[in-house]
Amino acid sequence: MFARTLASTIGNVSKSFPVLLLTGPRQVGKTTLLAECDHGKRHYVTLDDLDQRQLARTDPSLFLETHKTPLLIDEVQYAPQLFSAIKMRVDKEKRAGQFWLIGSQKFHLMKGITESLAGRVAILDLLGFSEKEKEGLASAQTPFIPTADWLERAAGVAVNLDVGELYRRIWQGSYPMLCSNSDVSRDIFYNSYLQTYIERDVKDILKVTDELSFYNFIRAVAARTGQLLNYADLARDVDIDQKTAKSWLSTLETSGIVKLLAPYHSNITKRIIKTPKLYFLDTGLAAFLTRWNTPQSLAAGAMNGAFFETHVFIEILKSYWHNGKYPNLYYYRDADQKEIDFVIEQNMILHPVEVKKTAAPSLSGVRAFECLRKFKKKVGGGAVICLRQGHIPLSKEVVAVNVGYL
Repeated sequence: MFARTLASTIGNVSKSFPVLLLTGPRQVGKTTLLAECDHGKRHYVTLDDLDQRQLARTDPSLFLETHKTPLLIDEVQYAPQLFSAIKMRVDKEKRAGQFWLIGSQKFHLMKGITESLAGRVAILDLLGFSEKEKEGLASAQTPFIPTADWLERAAGVAVNLDVGELYRRIWQGSYPMLCSNSDVSRDIFYNSYLQTYIERDVKDILKVTDELSFYNFIRAVAARTGQLLNYADLARDVDIDQKTAKSWLSTLETSGIVKLLAPYHSNITKRIIKTPKLYFLDTGLAAFLTRWNTPQSLAAGAMNGAFFETHVFIEILKSYWHNGKYPNLYYYRDADQKEIDFVIEQNMILHPVEVKKTAAPSLSGVRAFECLRKFKKKVGGGAVICLRQGHIPLSKEVVAVNVGYL
């Protein structure tokens, strides 16, 4: 297994908070990561065990008496009744690091957390392996921001990717089982993953009876990665109503399968109501669902640009989440159809980022960056994430960077 960037953050927050909650999709290595951080010092119980789940639901106080702290509770979303009992315990004992919790359904977790454990819990998110983690450079990964400082650090450990290797990684995806074991069949893994996901999460939460319709819905969502979200179009393609489409997409989001990216707008209210962009959070799963059978067919296919953009989005997100941070990350699109793939806001400074599948980027491709000046905020360094080897300035403010720097 590869080292994880988040490990150091877990160690630090456990010294300050009595409760740590680690969330993320199934099979991204949450349990393995916490076990490695704990070094076997902590009692472990999983609520996949139906007897333990029943006890936690019906008598949470007895459950906590039975399992002594420090305690790691896996699949905690199955017993939200535990949160109030945990609150009473940590308020009484006032010790850091008493409870580590793992869950795969963030919506149900957050409802109980905000009601019972606010101020007592550190919440961290984990996705599949980042590219830095795959390269054995977990400790070198820092949150992406296109500044001179970040560029200097990234250049020292960068792995330049060409188009063939990039799309091999995109097509494979980032689930630990696939990345760390070359004997595992990618197709069998993803097929099994979807069956398990639908059985364990979708049926349990949505009470979906038409599994085929839901599977077709996931495929339709995967085909829209990197695109503006249109509920009417999505619902029509799967022959469901818009209310159902919104409910099902919400489940995909809370399960860590997809992420919605809001548009940048200086008015927060307008930002909320405008159309978001949709991104799958694992490119391998999205490629499997959209039936790209080889990395070569994906690289040459109609969706190659959308998958490249999705890959960059995921790596930016991981660079923050796996360091225990959360980016102010948006996209930009105006009435004149001028677009910027990503806008990162930090300290009231806007950093524009464009993704280009080219080895020879030019300033003509980033003219939309100037649109950000109308917001009366400072526009900082920008970047073009591309396939050029190394990095090179395109102007005083914009640098072209190989995607392997992320």
